[in-house]
Amino acid sequence: MALLVAFAFLVHLGVGSYQWYAPLTVLRELANGPSEGAANVIVWQIRLPRATACLFVGGILGIVGSAFQAQLRNPLADPYIVGVSSGAAVGGVVAVITGLSGMFGGLGTTLLGFLSGMGSLAVVYLLARRRGVVNVTSLLLAGVVIGSLLSAILSLLLLASGRDQTQVLAWLLGNTSRVPWNANAVLGVSLLLGATAMVRESRRLNAFALGDDAARRLGVDTLRLTRLVLLVGTAMTAAAVGAVGIIGFLGLVAPHISRRLLGVDWRRSLLGSMLVGMGLLLLADLLSQRGVSALTGVVGMQVPVGIVTAILGAPSLLVLMRKKG
Repeated sequence: MALLVAFAFLVHLGVGSYQWYAPLTVLRELANGPSEGAANVIVWQIRLPRATACLFVGGILGIVGSAFQAQLRNPLADPYIVGVSSGAAVGGVVAVITGLSGMFGGLGTTLLGFLSGMGSLAVVYLLARRRGVVNVTSLLLAGVVIGSLLSAILSLLLLASGRDQTQVLAWLLGNTSRVPWNANAVLGVSLLLGATAMVRESRRLNAFALGDDAARRLGVDTLRLTRLVLLVGTAMTAAAVGAVGIIGFLGLVAPHISRRLLGVDWRRSLLGSMLVGMGLLLLADLLSQRGVSALTGVVGMQVPVGIVTAILGAPSLLVLMRKKG
C-alpha cells in the first residue's frame, strides 16, 4: 500500500496541463534538489507543494475517520461528524473576507480555521456530557445540530461579505492548488503527532469497539479514550479544513476500504486507512486537475477536489454497503 501511494505521488508530480514527466524523471529532479532547470522548477515550486498537501490531508482524513468509527461505534462516522468542518470553515471564511488570511506568513486561514474548529468541538462536548459521562448518541446529535447552525452562519457570512463568492466557495469545496510550504509543515506535524497518538491507542480502540462495559472490564479508561480521540481527531481535521477546505466522503470511505483489505483490527486498519486516504486524495486531485480538461478540451480547467471525492465516494460507499448487506 505504501508503494502504491509513492507511485501515485510520483504520477501526481509528473502529470501536468502542458508538460508531462515520467516517474524516473520526477525522481531525478527530486534527488537533485531545487535548481533553475525548467523541469526542476515545475516539479519543486508548482507541483510538489500541492502533492504534499494531498498526501498529508488524505492521511489525516483517513486515519481520523477510522478512529472516529471505532470510538463512536458507527460505520457512518467521519472526521466531520462532530461539527468540526463547519466550525473550521467559519473561521477560514472569516479570515478570507476580513483579509486576515495572509497573516503569519499566509497561515491566517489555517490558524483561524483550527481555532474555530476546536471551539465547535468544545461546544459539542459540553452538550453531550452528563455527570462526567459522554453519551455517544448525544455527541452525534449535538454534532449534527451545531454543524447545521454553523453552516447557516457560514451562508450568512458569504451573503453579507459583499465579496466575490466564487473564490470562497472554491476554497470551501476543497482547494489544494495554493497550499504554502508553511501550511504543509503544519499539516505534516499534525499528521505525525496525531497518527502516533492514535496508533498508541489502537489496542484500546479494539476493546472500546466491543462496548463501554466490555472495555471497562478490560481495564480501559473509556472517558479518557473518548476525550483523547475527539481532541486529537478534531485538531487534525481542523488543521486540514483550515488549509484546504472541506473534502467530503474521503474520511468515510477510506476506513471501509482499509478494513476490507486488512480486517477490523485497528492496530492495522488505522495505518491502512491513512495510506488509503493518501492514495485516494492524490488520485482525486489528479482527476480534478486533468479530468475536466480532458473531458471539455479546455486546457488548465479544473474543479475543486471536494466535488470529485463526493462524486466518486458516494457510489463507492453504496457499493460497499450493498456487498456487506
